[in-house]
Amino acid sequence: MGDNMQFIGKVVLITGASSGIGAATAQHFAKLGASLALTGRNKDNLQKVATECSKIGAKKEPLLLIAELTNEDQTKAIVDDTVIHFGKLDVLVNNAGIIETGSIENTNLAQYDRLMNTNVRSVYQLTNLAVPHLIATKGNVVNVSSVNGIRAFSGVLAYCMSKAAVDQFTRCTALELAPKQVRVNAVNPGVVLTELQKRGGMNQEQYEAFLKRSQETHALGRPGNPEEVAKTIAFLASDSASFITGASLPVDGGRHAMCPR
Repeated sequence: MGDNMQFIGKVVLITGASSGIGAATAQHFAKLGASLALTGRNKDNLQKVATECSKIGAKKEPLLLIAELTNEDQTKAIVDDTVIHFGKLDVLVNNAGIIETGSIENTNLAQYDRLMNTNVRSVYQLTNLAVPHLIATKGNVVNVSSVNGIRAFSGVLAYCMSKAAVDQFTRCTALELAPKQVRVNAVNPGVVLTELQKRGGMNQEQYEAFLKRSQETHALGRPGNPEEVAKTIAFLASDSASFITGASLPVDGGRHAMCPR
């Protein structure tokens, strides 16, 4: 592993770290020597991830922060507790997010508010709170968006809108923070083997059909795995990406480039 991909002495805060992409990202950063602050709502799952990180090679025991990101006070405590514990912050990974199905004909404002509050508003607040600490370390932010932020898909209206907002937030904050040498980038995963869709309402039969269909909707002929996204997040957060900011990088097996024909 090249020196540019090492995070020894770096403090990385990851939201939604109790499962899926967040858990894989935590474990990958642990391999690279980072000190980790991990947030999530499920204490047992978060502890399992922390235990795995320690086995892999985390230099310090991860700091676990049980919080609901739509709660402003709890979100503020995440940043405060991280900086108090480690003394600084180098990387913020805004990974936590939810999905729900709904079109303009059958959605409602309550669904819109749920998606936007979790996927956008919490990212806005957490980044705002983290920025002074990131300026001090010349650190960076990686936002976990989606191919749905790049392309339009029917039946997940509020989700697509939320991820498009994350991409624009990434670009705007990248320009605002560039003079301070703080980089801001995003990854845009396609279908990844996590529990996201099931938590969004799919039953097992629907999920299996969804994964089978993903073989056709992704140019590489398969869904991705969380580790593939985690490695891309770490790349963007590393010195290997020192001249990259404001980018939304698809990690989607080519799905963003596909069109029906």
